[in-house]
This record gives sequence, C-alpha cells and structure tokens, in this order.
Amino acid sequence: MDFGVIIIILSLLGLIAFAYRGFSVIMMAPIMALLAATLSGLAIMPSYTELFMGKAVTYIKSFFPIFLLGAIFGKVMEDTGLARSIARAIITGLGKEPHKAIISIVMAASLLTYGGVSLFVVVFAVYPFAAALFKEANYPKRLLPGIIALGAFTATMDCLPGTPQIQNIIPTAYFGTTLYSAPLAGIIGACIIYGGGFVYLNHCLKKAIAKGEGYGNHTINEPEDNPDATLVSWKLACVPLLAVLVINFLITEYVVWHPAILEPFQSMKGVPLVVAHVKNVASIWSLIIALVAGIFLALIIGKGEIKSIDRLTKILNAGAIGSLLAIMNTASEVGYGNVISQLPGFQHVAHALINIHIGGTPLVSEAISVTTLAGITGSASGGMAIALELMSQEWMAWATSIGMGPEILHRVASMASGGLDTLPHNGAVITLLAVCGLTHRSSYKNIFAITLLKTFAVFVIITIYSLTGLH
Repeated sequence: MDFGVIIIILSLLGLIAFAYRGFSVIMMAPIMALLAATLSGLAIMPSYTELFMGKAVTYIKSFFPIFLLGAIFGKVMEDTGLARSIARAIITGLGKEPHKAIISIVMAASLLTYGGVSLFVVVFAVYPFAAALFKEANYPKRLLPGIIALGAFTATMDCLPGTPQIQNIIPTAYFGTTLYSAPLAGIIGACIIYGGGFVYLNHCLKKAIAKGEGYGNHTINEPEDNPDATLVSWKLACVPLLAVLVINFLITEYVVWHPAILEPFQSMKGVPLVVAHVKNVASIWSLIIALVAGIFLALIIGKGEIKSIDRLTKILNAGAIGSLLAIMNTASEVGYGNVISQLPGFQHVAHALINIHIGGTPLVSEAISVTTLAGITGSASGGMAIALELMSQEWMAWATSIGMGPEILHRVASMASGGLDTLPHNGAVITLLAVCGLTHRSSYKNIFAITLLKTFAVFVIITIYSLTGLH
C-alpha cells in the first residue's frame, strides 16, 4: 500500500478514535489534518490557513443561514411547547398496542423533522412522551432510541422531497438542483426504510414482550411530562411546520430569480465567494425565507409561553448559540477533508472511488464515497460535503456524458449521507442515547440495524433507476 494512503488512513483512524472518546471535532479535525499534511511533506501553517480554513469558511458562508435559522426555529418550537403539543397528540392519540406505540413515536419524530425542526430538538421533544408511553405499557425502554432514530434520522432527513434538513440542502449547491429532486426515488426509499424499520422494530418489541421483559429499572432522564400541563392545540402547533413546507415549495416552484440579480455583487471589488449562478443558491434563499416565516408564526402562536422580552431574548439567543456548535463541527470536518484531498496519497483513494463503474453510472461510486466519508467523519452533512467538494464535478461530467440528469445524483448523495453516518461516534447518536439515559451497549444495536437498512435502501434506489429510469 502507498505510504501516502497509510498516512491518510492513520489520520482518519485518529479522528474517529478521538471523536469516539468525546474530543471535539472542532479541535481534533485540524490537528489530524495538519499531522497528515506534515507527514506528506506540506508546510504546516499554509496547510492550516489556506487549505483547512479556506474550505471551512466557504462552507460556513454557504450554509450558516440554514443552521442559524433552523436552530432558532427548533428552539422556538421547543420552548413555546409547540413541538411537545404535536408529539403528545400523536403519541397519546394512537394507543398503547405495540405496533401503534412504534408508529406513533415514528410519526411524531418524522412530522417534526419534515417540518424543519432540527433532529436534535426532535429528540428532546419526542422522548418524554415516548418514554412515558413505554413506561406505562411496560415495554423495554432500551428499544426507544432505535424507534426515535427511525422517525428522526431517516426518511424525513434526506429521502422525502422537500425536506428542509441540511442533508437535503447541501447537494443543491453542487448540482444546481432543488429540494424536490428525484421525488419518486425519495418516496420509494422512504417506504423501504419505514416499512423495513417498522417490521424489524415491531419484531424486537414483540419478542421482548414474549420473554417477559419490561420497561426496566432506569434512573437517568426518566420522563417528567405532566399530562395535565396546558399546551397549545396541536392543530395550531402544526401551522409553523406546514408554513415552512408550503412557503419553501411555492418559492422553489414559482419564483424565478433572474440571473442578473448577482451581477452587481460579482463585479464588486474585494467581495469574495460570490457564486457563479443563481441556481447554486436559489434553494437556500427559498428555505431562508420559509424558515423566517416559520419562526414568526411559531412566536405568535406560542406567545403564551413568552411572557417577557427577557424570555424571548433567551430563546432566540439559545437557538443562535446552538447553531454555532453545529456548523463549526461540520465546517471543521469539511476543512479536514480539503486538506486530505490535496495530499499525494488521496489521488489513489479518489481514483479508486471514481472508478467504481458498477452499473455504468456514477451512482454507485457516489453512494459508496458519500456514505463511507459520512461514516468516517461521523457526520452525514460533513461527509457528504467532503465527497461532493472532491468529486461532484467528475460525477456530473460522467452523468452528462451518459445523458443522466443531476436530480438523481442529488437524491443518491443525500440518502447515502444518512447511511453509515450513524456509527457509534456520530454526534446525533451520542445525543440520542444521552437524552434517553441509555448506553451504546444496551441500545445501539437497533440504531445500527436502521443504519444498515438506510444504506440498503440507497442501493435499491440505484437499481430501480438503472432498470427503469424512474426518479
């Protein structure tokens, strides 16, 4: 094996090991990147300021508004009780039978995620009601993380057309597509994931019940939801979510941004990073407007929980501050990927990935590259951004040469990012287990099963496209 490839592998293993041990990616990504660069013969300071920070800043410039507004929207939905109202209505409304309990939790998490609430906020909103339901029915609590993951981390994160999650937004900047790209492929993938996930989790729950396994003795983060607490009507609580989806759709489909709108900014001196075409930012602009509208509606509907300016300030500030950690984690991973991509050894890796010609299209190469890098970094958005930054132009050129449109490239990249990203060192997995008061040992197996199902669904979509052209 080439020594340059060995350096990259050791760097990646180091990043994974430190992330798994709880070290911040913001700190460890540049350290591991610069270690690899130094061993490969590059000067350390230019590698940091020009390679690492250059690409990290570009990523922040492109996607920070989405992280910021998404985090604020989620925090407003959480602190005004709107997210809890929706979760309670669904979970308590469907009943306690095993299959209904699973469906209700998955539905609650999916609705919130598809409506634009950050999946981290969704975990906090859904868990108290899900845990209370399982405790009352005496179902094993250890199964909850897998069920919540099926609702929050899968179809509504990157499969279903129009989902406003970052994993569905990133490809638009590279392929000039919209959030509604390849809708049939996304819907079919969602059906596979939901159907397979429900069958698997329902089997696990019924098997545990048959063995006499109950809720278990748990003392960490036990549900404290008060069923008598007054919350806003769930119908009203859904309005901000629907507003985000509808406004985003209307702007995407019916508003035409004239290319000349960018020309004054492109001709300004000293203004860096202005995109070349409107199509590269149109989807982001649409979602920015939709999220702003959703935030205002959520504040109006949930005004009963905002009793003072100080309270409003605290909610908005908490959302804004929370967005910084999320985007800095991802930007650091993107910066790391840019350093690695410039090392001599990476040319061998890139050559191997881009030359995966299974099926005669770039889709298999894309899926394997994206899900592998997502698994390595422990981040769906970070891994996908790295892969698209490095190889999207080659995939686009390949697709164009065979008459393939960019829409299916968008959907495959988005779905593949949500496959192996949920390895044990993934931040969302760690957060989910911490919120549920459970451990990897007790509950990760079911999360990993959903991960495998998600990865499998991507290749089913590719097969269907290869045979029928449907997307």
